[in-house]
Amino acid sequence: MMFFHLWSVIQWYLRPFIKWFFRKTTRLCELQRICYGDKSGAARTCNVEKSLMLSRTQNVKEVISYLDLTVLERRFDPNNFRDIIDPSISIILRVKKINAKLHAPFVVSFRRCLEQIWSYRRLLNDVENVRTEQFDSNNPLHEDKLLRLWSLLVPDTPLESRVTKQWQFIGFQGEDPKTDFRGMGMLGLENLLFFATEYPEVSSHVLSHSLHPIYGYTFAIVGINITSMAYYLLKDGSAKTYMFNAKQYLPNINLFHRFYCYLFYEFDKMWIESKPENIMEFSMIFKKFENAVRNELADPASVFRINVEIDTI
Repeated sequence: MMFFHLWSVIQWYLRPFIKWFFRKTTRLCELQRICYGDKSGAARTCNVEKSLMLSRTQNVKEVISYLDLTVLERRFDPNNFRDIIDPSISIILRVKKINAKLHAPFVVSFRRCLEQIWSYRRLLNDVENVRTEQFDSNNPLHEDKLLRLWSLLVPDTPLESRVTKQWQFIGFQGEDPKTDFRGMGMLGLENLLFFATEYPEVSSHVLSHSLHPIYGYTFAIVGINITSMAYYLLKDGSAKTYMFNAKQYLPNINLFHRFYCYLFYEFDKMWIESKPENIMEFSMIFKKFENAVRNELADPASVFRINVEIDTI
């Protein structure tokens, strides 16, 4: 630990010299070397973010502060990108003495990195807002979403009443699901509802596994545990690999939901493949799953997709 700290301090002091050396030998600044040399996606965007955050240049720090402010004010939106990102890029080009005409490909790549970095930061705020909103049975919108979840997962069986043991069929603990959403708030319900809405066949497939007489588990409660896992992967930055490699999307709440769906589907596969003796093995298998996901996310080249395999168990 002491050696690592010492090496970090040495790197901090050597960084300006190393940057100056490569600038002289390549005639490119660090940001250019990253955008030209790193593969598009997580590898490039994470290194651009690191370079910006380590910058000691006052103008660069001001650009970062400005972009952070647009996120806090909820102005960082694709409709506003031209007004927000273009001036920011212009400042960076001027400070780094980059000719925009000669380095047009850099401008395109750098713009995409800025869009991804600060979209991710906005997503953090958006997810936190949903998580801190508690389920309220007096809120018609909340109630409608909960009832829609049932109708999507169990379309052929109507609920006998709002409070009923039937909820246990889809993996809630008691007769009223609202008590199970306390930890993750509305985020847990929104995740489950997105899974059932956007991936009806997959969610039905996973639900059938949860009802298995030997390997069954509580579908909704496990789903809320997956929400918690996805939330903390997002917060500690591990989810950047998934978000930045989803090239057709910028990080947003729907992409977070898709990340959740991927995790739920993959956990179900691991659970069934593990052939647990009983639900008491949940903590061990869940931890094993989280470690596997973190290892995969640690590789910036990883791309995550739901590959549905319909099986019989």
